Amino acid sequence: MPQAAANTPRQTIAAVATAAAAGAIGIVRLSGPACDRVAQRVCGRSLVPRQATLVDFRGPDGEVLDQGLALYFKAPSSYTGEDVLELQGHGGLAVLQMVLRACLVCDLPEDSIRLARPGEFTERAFLNDRLDLAQAEAVADLISAQTSRAAQAAMASLKGAFSEAIAALQAQLIDLRLRVEACLDFPEEDLEFIGREQVAERLAACLDRLEQIFRAAQRGQTLREGLRVVLVGPPNVGKSSLLNALAEEEVAIVTPVAGTTRDRLIQDIVVSGLPIRLIDTAGLRQTTDPIEQLGIERSWQSVEQADLVILLRDASGDIAADEAMEQRVLSLVGARGPGAVKTGLAARPAQVLLVLNKADLAGESLGAEVLQHGLVQRQVSVSAKTGEGLEALREAIAEAAGFLQAGGSEGVFSARARQLDALVRAQAALVQAQAHLRLEALECLAEELRLAQQALSEITGEYLPDDLLGAIFGHFCIGK
Repeated sequence: MPQAAANTPRQTIAAVATAAAAGAIGIVRLSGPACDRVAQRVCGRSLVPRQATLVDFRGPDGEVLDQGLALYFKAPSSYTGEDVLELQGHGGLAVLQMVLRACLVCDLPEDSIRLARPGEFTERAFLNDRLDLAQAEAVADLISAQTSRAAQAAMASLKGAFSEAIAALQAQLIDLRLRVEACLDFPEEDLEFIGREQVAERLAACLDRLEQIFRAAQRGQTLREGLRVVLVGPPNVGKSSLLNALAEEEVAIVTPVAGTTRDRLIQDIVVSGLPIRLIDTAGLRQTTDPIEQLGIERSWQSVEQADLVILLRDASGDIAADEAMEQRVLSLVGARGPGAVKTGLAARPAQVLLVLNKADLAGESLGAEVLQHGLVQRQVSVSAKTGEGLEALREAIAEAAGFLQAGGSEGVFSARARQLDALVRAQAALVQAQAHLRLEALECLAEELRLAQQALSEITGEYLPDDLLGAIFGHFCIGK
């Protein structure tokens, strides 16, 4: 477990713990050894631990600043593991700052009080073993969650689902290391002393479990960061109309004139509890208009950056499919797809949905022509005008992201890029361990198992590079 700087845990920190906006209730929070002394000065009395007390909050000269509830939590039974004082008063910005200043002026050379850094309360909870690092990061994810599913995933991590999955996998690795190192301690025995087949089976089981954790974490990262979905197709195929239909408001201008949309239009929506960044693009076609050319170039850039591409065709038959354009879209997506990754766990590949718009104008031949390509996950017929097929499209988007309409939050926990990277490094070490097992290179096998275990321990914070802790908590809000 990383240690804080020598002076940090003994200083008392203080901050406004509620949002920087006027509200009915506001909270000033302190953590550290000066909490009882501050309570006596600001509240005029010592407080009974874990009991809400109605008091006047007073300034340095005894003037009443506010009236509210004071709560005192005695270490170690608090959020940070230290003495914690919470002053809950009215939520005006001015009054909260006055109460905060009244706490800060209680500072003494031998018992100092200072403003908290972003995330420092949760950092102290981590350093004092109240939370592991995966749980601590889930606190920030819960605060910033944009949808109910994202909040549920963050709460799952905060309750320890991610940490428990990592701990169970680490226990399997520890058992393997014990077997291998026992063989190293008794060199007169050969590999059969630990059971070659049993070790191979357990290594394979660890890799399978690691991939399950990675996929669940990957879905959690999608809930946290959102899915980037790009609408592409020829002019007048109905991209802007579909954007408006999915957003359920008139976001984009829609006209019969080809090339109305000349630049990307971005709208954040929620589909089946999944945050979506929906991007309408300029129609893809050959043009001499320099402004439209710039918009089309940005359309291609959006395709390259998309998690999911919705490729539109006109089901009415009035606008012919542009096969050259479609093949270029598929080529750009395919360059980042599964075929581009040779080995190991990989980031979620981009996918393509083929959407036949204007289904209300289609004849009997609708759906007869299917785009034959492995990247096309599904074909959906919709009418952006009437709403026909929109629910099926929403379901297809959720499914492409790894979520189903029902039960899609099960087995999902909030995760971040650094945690996925740690899982990838653990997997690479286990693959190397398999190679060393085949060669009976037991010392190398033991070392790869150690590296895999170390990578996993970075997720929960049992092992952490010295420069990473500040970067993690520096992205938290002040007061949390």
